[in-house]
Amino acid sequence: MNPFITSKSLIWSACLVAANVSYAAGGAKSTNMEEMVVSSQFRDSSLLDLASTVSVFDGATISARGANNIEQLLNLAPNVNFSAGASRGRFFQIRGIGERSQFIDPVSPSVGLIIDGMDFSGLGLAASTLDIAQVEVLRGPQGTVYGANALAGLISMTSQAPTTEPMVKVSAEVAEYNSQTLAVVASGPLSERVGYRVAVQKQQSDGYIENTYLGKDDVNNIDESVLRGKLNFAASDDLQMDFTFLYLDADNGYDAFSLTNNRETQSDQPGTDAQETFAASMITRWSGSELFSLETVLSLANSETEYGYDEDWVYVGFHPDEYSSVDNYQRDKDNISADVRFISTDASALFNGSSSWVVGVYLRQEDEDLERNASFTSQFETENAAVYGQLRSSLSDKVDLVSGLRFEKRDADYSDSLLVNSNKDEDLWGGNLTLEYRYAENKLVYGTISRGYKAGGVNGRIISAAATNPDISSDMYEFDTEHMINYELGMKGSWLDSRLQAQVAVFYQDRSEVQAKQSIFDPNDFSFDDFLVNAAGGKTTGVEVELNYLASERLRFFAAAGLLNAEFDGFSSQSHVDAKDDINGGALAPVSLDGREVAHAPKYQFFVGSEVSLMANLILRVELEGKDEFYFSNSHNQKSTAYELVNTRLTYIGSNWDVSLWGRNLTDEDYETRGFYFSNAFGNNPANGYAPETYTQLGEPRVIGVSASYTF
Repeated sequence: MNPFITSKSLIWSACLVAANVSYAAGGAKSTNMEEMVVSSQFRDSSLLDLASTVSVFDGATISARGANNIEQLLNLAPNVNFSAGASRGRFFQIRGIGERSQFIDPVSPSVGLIIDGMDFSGLGLAASTLDIAQVEVLRGPQGTVYGANALAGLISMTSQAPTTEPMVKVSAEVAEYNSQTLAVVASGPLSERVGYRVAVQKQQSDGYIENTYLGKDDVNNIDESVLRGKLNFAASDDLQMDFTFLYLDADNGYDAFSLTNNRETQSDQPGTDAQETFAASMITRWSGSELFSLETVLSLANSETEYGYDEDWVYVGFHPDEYSSVDNYQRDKDNISADVRFISTDASALFNGSSSWVVGVYLRQEDEDLERNASFTSQFETENAAVYGQLRSSLSDKVDLVSGLRFEKRDADYSDSLLVNSNKDEDLWGGNLTLEYRYAENKLVYGTISRGYKAGGVNGRIISAAATNPDISSDMYEFDTEHMINYELGMKGSWLDSRLQAQVAVFYQDRSEVQAKQSIFDPNDFSFDDFLVNAAGGKTTGVEVELNYLASERLRFFAAAGLLNAEFDGFSSQSHVDAKDDINGGALAPVSLDGREVAHAPKYQFFVGSEVSLMANLILRVELEGKDEFYFSNSHNQKSTAYELVNTRLTYIGSNWDVSLWGRNLTDEDYETRGFYFSNAFGNNPANGYAPETYTQLGEPRVIGVSASYTF
């Protein structure tokens, strides 16, 4: 039997059973659910009125989930995955597309991360959920609105706005593994036109890894401090100015891999996963003209990161000849961006008032400096300039046509201490064409064709390694731009007196010049060098479903499911390392990956849950989430295992306080978030003769904790 069909049947059965239970239990008077508003597009729009696949998580969902970082929310969104290989999941994949790591060479992210207008793409540690009002996960290319860093999609986070009345909220959490979190939020008006909000949080945890060699249980610890400030200024009746400041200091440990694939390590030099960020943004909205409104977003951010690990995973003396190795990457990343857009009013609508419009200009500059092991340095500078526009035309009372286009110019300069210099200039374009049909109130059917792009680049490491490795050819030095065309049909709306909200989408994505990571063996130092190449193409098909059902005032059901089939098309890997492969003079025999699934693209994911009011102020939330197995990498055939996790939360809500008892992964399931494979003579364990083995990083075990908050 086809496992893809079996998985689909199981997911739908679970959804239908839960829905029937919820419906049967409903007896009390029903109410309408709160309307979600999406703010990451050109105009704010109701979630159910937006012709796009978007998952929205508000502050209540973040709190109920107990999420302190974006990685703890992503399993709620269909066909969204993340890659660990660090203290947290720093890299994201949407519909099977996205990076899984960064080492020597610069990376152009496939999934963007925007926080209050500040660009943190590729910097997942910055995605703290402290005082976040809403998280929006946009799936599919965002070629018109966001451009180069949003080929697969975008994650947008917006913090809470200042309140009109003074308030102070104190929150605390304690959990297993010596986990402690303390947060304070203060907000209120400074004058009739100025409001402020300040949030600060300290989170610490020993982590769930024990280093048996050093006798320590905090080598994979979490130690993060976050300060977020916001100032809203109504300068006039026509001008609103919002200022946001973010400071993050993460000094986390990284010691996650062991030769026995459990949570007991033996490294003598545990690594680190650290980031210090200063960032700010200013968002203005001016509506002083009858013909248009003007919106601007100006942001700047500086992030210093350090990522290091014990490369041999053990202590001196374990390997023959006392072999020992560590790797360390320190990056300094600065970016500044400006986005200016003009938005039409009714008075300036085109074609007798039937077509509204948006036009804008975008500028971005980023500098990235790398120091590796105090012996190698590189500099990478990029400049992006774009113009874009969107036209919404009303064809009838029920049908709208939306067309968008973006032209972007990108200049990239790379240089390093090995005298490699490269300049790559590109002209890029993306866009969308969408037909919307509102056949009834609060019901939308849409079809869209969108084009996204991901800039090409240079393999600096390979260029420098070519001097000593004859198997490296000049066609490995650079890789070209990747393009994708996304075809999507969707339906969304509300039913049953607005007690049921649903989104359903089917899609087909055609990728060309797919950027895929490869590696080549260097016999001089017995190592592998990573580089990016362009695969011939890729095909992705899938289905995404999200449901939210209010059975009664006391019972709510929610579910999300994604089915995905993401494959390479006509691609031969130069580094498809498996136990059966042969080494010929240091070069690895090419292996066809045509039709093989891409890495970190599980065929199914699901999330189902329910909230029930046991008493007037006592709420029980139960969740079941899971995902299929997936390939760890495009360079070998090793996979994760499929898994299901059970979470629960019991909350008592007082007049101005609440307390929760919660548990995650209650069945203590072992599941993998990252994996590596060593074959033939490249194993990592002398105890078994360096036999071929897979090594994995495990996700969070069972954790029980208590959370509480008090509002003054």
